[in-house]
Amino acid sequence: MAVSLLVLLLAGCTAQGKPAAASPRPRAASPSGSPSASPTPVALRAPGPLSFNRTALAQGLVTPWAIDFAGDGTAWLTERPGRVRVIRDGRLLADPALTLSVFNQAGCEGGLLGLAVKEPYVFLDYVPSAPGNVDRVSRFTISGDHLVSEQVLLDGIPGGTCNHFGGRLKLGPDGWLYISTGEGVVASRAADPNSLSGKILRIHPDGSGREIYAWGFRNPEGLAFDAEGRLYASNNGPSGEFGLCCHDEVDYVQQGVFYGWPAWAAGSRTSYPLGSLPGRAGPMLESGSETWAPSGITFYSPRADERATLMVAELRGQGLRRVVIDAGQPGLVTGQEIVLAGAGRLRDAVAGPGHCLYVLTSNRDGRGSPLAGDDQVIMLCPS
Repeated sequence: MAVSLLVLLLAGCTAQGKPAAASPRPRAASPSGSPSASPTPVALRAPGPLSFNRTALAQGLVTPWAIDFAGDGTAWLTERPGRVRVIRDGRLLADPALTLSVFNQAGCEGGLLGLAVKEPYVFLDYVPSAPGNVDRVSRFTISGDHLVSEQVLLDGIPGGTCNHFGGRLKLGPDGWLYISTGEGVVASRAADPNSLSGKILRIHPDGSGREIYAWGFRNPEGLAFDAEGRLYASNNGPSGEFGLCCHDEVDYVQQGVFYGWPAWAAGSRTSYPLGSLPGRAGPMLESGSETWAPSGITFYSPRADERATLMVAELRGQGLRRVVIDAGQPGLVTGQEIVLAGAGRLRDAVAGPGHCLYVLTSNRDGRGSPLAGDDQVIMLCPS
């Protein structure tokens, strides 16, 4: 099925100025500093219109949360009830690669969440069934189509009794593992430089060298690196706190910088006292009075000679949003459009093999209305 929509110019959402420098930084910066930049070898042409052929690569899943690819094109993905699944040669394997005991309750945001692949390992973020209110990040070894030998890298990250665990994992071009954490519905944690909640963390793949990379997030569920190694994040805005709604955001993330919550909800000041908080970085893009509930994000290009654009999977918004970022100003949005609609709640989007885009639906998470075949891995390939 071809999906092709015209670009909608950015309306009502203006790019903010350059982020204010954070003072003090929550952790001392490592010698490696920001993610390594990888210069683009050739000049790329500007992003053009998108047109996709749509295929249901896998169906009948239960609330898939994250997907990533091994070097041979094998897809590894998580299901929130605690299963890791494998898609090999276009076929979903019947047996899970791993089953974990997790906290999983309808309408809540716990369970098995983020996943990242760096062979011979798969990294997972999950909420153990006991005590049921903390995040754990572990590394497993790939053994055929299964995962074995858990090594816990980071444990006891405070979450909520039901919501705001964050949970996204991404391996950066600098070799670090990046982790998004929610504030567990305790807003003050995000503003506490000594708390691991409401942050973007990073650690070495062996669990050493833990750092708070950026802070001041409510519930960040998306992380993505562009071709130059710059980091971006999606963050869910308030749903009643301080009398505010909505104000979901996408942020250009820089090391040591404070991103506002709970003193700010995107571009809106809340009643939370500023106290000694540093100046905050404004959002690159925000939803205003709408609710997008952004989750997984990825940079994607349909062809090798075209500059990639940022894709944002939306849960409440039920669309895949394409965000065009200025080639010379990494925090400036020049346009946006919806490139996939009608599939319900979308949890993750990842650029994969063959210049195709892989999207996970989340209609069986207790907040959606399941459609025929749900939940699915949708493969969008250039038509």
